[in-house]
Amino acid sequence: MNGFMHKIRLVIGDAVLMKRIFFTAVLLIVFRFFLVIPIPGIDTMRLEQFVSGNDFFGLLNIFSGGGLSNLSIVMLGVSPSITASIIMQLLTVMWPRLKEMYQEEGEMGRRKFSQYSRLLTVPLAFIQGYSFMALLQNQGVLAPLAPFELLTNLIIIAAGSMLIMWIGELITEFGLGNGLSLIIFAGIVSALPGAASRLLLAFDASQLPSYIGFAFVTALVVWGVVIINEAERPIPVTYAKQVRGNKVYGGVSTYLPLKVNQSGVIPLIFAISIITFPQMILGFLVNVANQSISSFATSALALLTNKAFYGSLYFLLVFVFTYFYTAVTFDPDSISKNLQRSGAFIPGVRPGSSTSSYISNILFRLTMVGALFLGLIAVLPIAIGALTGISAVAIGGTGILIVVSVVIDLVKKIDTQVSAREY
Repeated sequence: MNGFMHKIRLVIGDAVLMKRIFFTAVLLIVFRFFLVIPIPGIDTMRLEQFVSGNDFFGLLNIFSGGGLSNLSIVMLGVSPSITASIIMQLLTVMWPRLKEMYQEEGEMGRRKFSQYSRLLTVPLAFIQGYSFMALLQNQGVLAPLAPFELLTNLIIIAAGSMLIMWIGELITEFGLGNGLSLIIFAGIVSALPGAASRLLLAFDASQLPSYIGFAFVTALVVWGVVIINEAERPIPVTYAKQVRGNKVYGGVSTYLPLKVNQSGVIPLIFAISIITFPQMILGFLVNVANQSISSFATSALALLTNKAFYGSLYFLLVFVFTYFYTAVTFDPDSISKNLQRSGAFIPGVRPGSSTSSYISNILFRLTMVGALFLGLIAVLPIAIGALTGISAVAIGGTGILIVVSVVIDLVKKIDTQVSAREY
């Protein structure tokens, strides 16, 4: 307890850190302010009924930070930005020049890569906004709009998405933590008081075993996320001895830490984005005049809303994206070259390609554990929701993963800055 209070005093006494925390808090408050500004022509009662009974829109509401629940001007939230990031990451696999820019050109290359992602966000925001508004009009949630009104609302929605992306980048650069993750985090946390009050009002003693089971699963998920996020596999590294004059340099031993979950919660966010985008488009195509397109969209939408298929696809996407994002962000060849340049080696492993293969094999096995964990935790609440009939459980599992991961990341960043200034 004394150590904790000491850390708190250090945080309060650090002017730079407090400035970053204050800046982050102010921008999150600004974001929450935009959430309560709705677009015109909404039937609020129909909207509440539509969103509350739909798991898909519950998940999409997470990305909007809660903006979807009242169709605010920032209703799309970070979804267009995340979708653009996914497309750009996929293009690095198919386009070597883009991969070189992202991995080998340093900070300048990453800035150019981010700029391309921002530009791609604009048309994606218009596409998602139009599909979503057309779907809501078909459901009677949004009143029919004239072409000019539709265009005006689309511009407002797209501008709202770009504003959210800008706020997220400002938090990342001048605040504390990852901006987009914090926006999602803020939306989830802000919904907790309302969810708790609804649970208390609707409490049924006969459902007590379900509540206990849900609490147990929640605690298990929190514990598992903490364990997996902190777990790492150390690879021993030795620096070769160098004799210069009468002095001997090197010869020290250290280790290369490989995290079990290198990609954090990003695969989960990617998977949800991939699932929600086709559902939004298909929901719009269901009511088109062409009978063939309408029938196909209806069948595909029914398949995607099937609990078994949805859960299987969700698990597969999380699993695949875990490997994909790890491969994009962690390059064993670069690690091997850096070790060789610095005169370091892994005991019992030849430098060069052998070291790269050794690291790749370990990373593959570690990523397998992380991918299985993320996939199972993501799907487990969905299964429990299907068994108990409580749809909010399916949304809660995703929310818990994101909230716990963001909190761990924030605590580590604060602790790092405090420790650096303490010594």
